[in-house]
Amino acid sequence: MANVQLTFEDNSLAQALYGEHSKHLAIVSRSLGVKHHVRGNQVTLQGPEADVRLAQRVLQELYGLLQSGYPVLAQDVQYTIKILQDKESASVKDIFLDTVYISAMKRRISPKSLNQKRYIEAIRTHDIVFGVGPAGTGKTYLAMAMAVAALMNNDCIRIVLARPAVEAGEKLGFLPGDLAEKVNPYLRPLYDALHDMMDFEKATRLVQRGTIEVAPLAFMRGRTLNDSFVILDEAQNTTSEQMMMFLTRLGFGSKAVITGDVTQIDLPPGARSGLVEARDLLQEVEGIAFVHFTERDVVRHPLVQDIIRAYDLRRTRRASHEADPPLT
Repeated sequence: MANVQLTFEDNSLAQALYGEHSKHLAIVSRSLGVKHHVRGNQVTLQGPEADVRLAQRVLQELYGLLQSGYPVLAQDVQYTIKILQDKESASVKDIFLDTVYISAMKRRISPKSLNQKRYIEAIRTHDIVFGVGPAGTGKTYLAMAMAVAALMNNDCIRIVLARPAVEAGEKLGFLPGDLAEKVNPYLRPLYDALHDMMDFEKATRLVQRGTIEVAPLAFMRGRTLNDSFVILDEAQNTTSEQMMMFLTRLGFGSKAVITGDVTQIDLPPGARSGLVEARDLLQEVEGIAFVHFTERDVVRHPLVQDIIRAYDLRRTRRASHEADPPLT
């Protein structure tokens, strides 16, 4: 057992670190299994040595964020714990203060995990990046933020957002309207992310001018996209031919980010996912980066991480059961 006392020089920052009614300290204690005692600007941590050491690092990193002017929220405490559990020597400040874009609501968009940081760096340094992992890990959202930032900084002249219009239950033909109206529900998540980045009127003007294009993947055929930032979302639902078609659209001065979750494939039985095939074929190609996310990178409601873990466990059990030879 260890007993460590921390002193924080700035009383106002110390109170922000503790959180309202010491909520932040309670999260640290509950997550790491340590006890805390507060007296003014001093915090005493008690518990197993390794856990106390980690809790100490968490509080010191969060205090450093506050000193830099970053407003620490409860979810930031949880993200910091996960980051330092994965890599105790990580600099949380380098991750959280890596601002990708400031949204229309003046909210700072930045990575919240080690893999999100790797993802952002990969997009900055590679022309083609694959982000593969479960829902809620920020794959599409961060790619969208990078695209909007590139457009605002004149690093590209347009953004192209594409998704395969794969049916998952309801048939396209049963939906009302013409072709554009039928595929619009499939593109809605891209519009939602776009409108979170910039105000509605500005986004609408850019879409009307063609500076930002949101379209089904099928509309990409026969085109060459120069000086563009191209995002392919839900790439697990592309066929092999569609993936090759998309990747060969890339022209000079362009970047492409391909995102998907290989555990949520809606293709017909027997059809191989273009994302799965690309991962096998292009893993070693220089200039192409693959970033793999896990449930620990989920930045939605904390229950989402538990849900993903439960489904992964069931999938693993099924695969193990199917691999067992029949009894004779």
